[in-house]
Amino acid sequence: MGKYLYKGKDDKGNFVDGVIEATNKEEALSTLKSRRVNVQELKYDWKHVELSFGEKITDEDLVIATRQLATMISAGLSLVKALDILASQSSKKKMRNMFEDIKNQIEQGAQFNRALQKYKRVFGDLYINMVAAGEAGGLLDNVLDRLAIYMEKAISLKRKVKAAMMYPSIVLIVAVAVVWGLLVFIIPKFKEMYEGFGGSLPALTQFTINLSEFLGSWYGGGVILAVIVIASVTISTLYKRTEKGKLVIDRMLLRIPKIGDLLRKVAVAKFSRTFGTLLNSGVPILEALDIVAKTSGNKYIEKHLIKSKSDIEQGKNIVYPLEKSGIFPPMVTQMISVGEETGALDQMLSKIADFYDDEVDRAVEGLTKMIEPMLMLVVGGSVGFIIIAMYLPIFKLGDVVQ
Repeated sequence: MGKYLYKGKDDKGNFVDGVIEATNKEEALSTLKSRRVNVQELKYDWKHVELSFGEKITDEDLVIATRQLATMISAGLSLVKALDILASQSSKKKMRNMFEDIKNQIEQGAQFNRALQKYKRVFGDLYINMVAAGEAGGLLDNVLDRLAIYMEKAISLKRKVKAAMMYPSIVLIVAVAVVWGLLVFIIPKFKEMYEGFGGSLPALTQFTINLSEFLGSWYGGGVILAVIVIASVTISTLYKRTEKGKLVIDRMLLRIPKIGDLLRKVAVAKFSRTFGTLLNSGVPILEALDIVAKTSGNKYIEKHLIKSKSDIEQGKNIVYPLEKSGIFPPMVTQMISVGEETGALDQMLSKIADFYDDEVDRAVEGLTKMIEPMLMLVVGGSVGFIIIAMYLPIFKLGDVVQ
């Protein structure tokens, strides 16, 4: 989207000029025509071209914009005016262009949810469907407020999982770097010293020296290791992109002790929060299940949620397929069953989500406490192995002197 300078006359014959943002010249002409401007001159404004390479609309950006939009509509501003203010206040060019375009589409008669479809990769199915439900029920400000709350909690959940993985990852990287440095830079010094002694070295020492030579050589440490790493990453990435591969990997992740338990709790929290928010906003249950399945982030869970949708279409209740999947704990399925029977499923799902948010906190804390000593053991064991291997000949030499 760029800026165009225009000159012309309005419907009263008065001379007007200004700047308009549009994706192309035709769109600019169409917008000006809808404003009853008889365009006499229109040209691209090259002086104010803005670069937006590398810009990304983050979840946090979307939360702030949604919260502001909900507040402005609740205060009585029209949707077009609220979008115009959002576009003018956005610090990122991509966001300004996006909201300006959405505003222009609405001015030309499009519904808000239809205008959002053009930016489906930014907003997603859940956002668009909730907006559609809010427009249909005349509760757009309430729905946008719920969306903002939902996204804030979803971001918080994501941060918790990332935080759980961050510390072990950093420690592991540092450990690998330390062991690599010892093998490549320190061990060769010992090798030179031992070569002057003559005789054969202990098997453990010889193995460590051979490993050091392999990693230190350009051919061994550079090419072969790089090829192995790149090939492994490429094969696993390509396999995960296939339907079968993603299903197998996601299922395996759920079965890993502790990590699988954490992922399962994250999945239950996300499912409950998303499903409850959609139902509370007026989205039909089958449509809501379809959206929840697509946004689950786990192919194995998605498969069972889609199965539950087909079971409901055949007249069964939602609990039966969820129990059969083995993913959802009995407490969750029982609470969902009570929610269905009492007609308060959305409220029950919200309570489940709040409970499992706390469960994720505890699981993250427990996983961190378990990983810390294991990492220390691995790091200490690796460094200890190298030290013992290198000092073993000296110990043996002491025995010979005695």
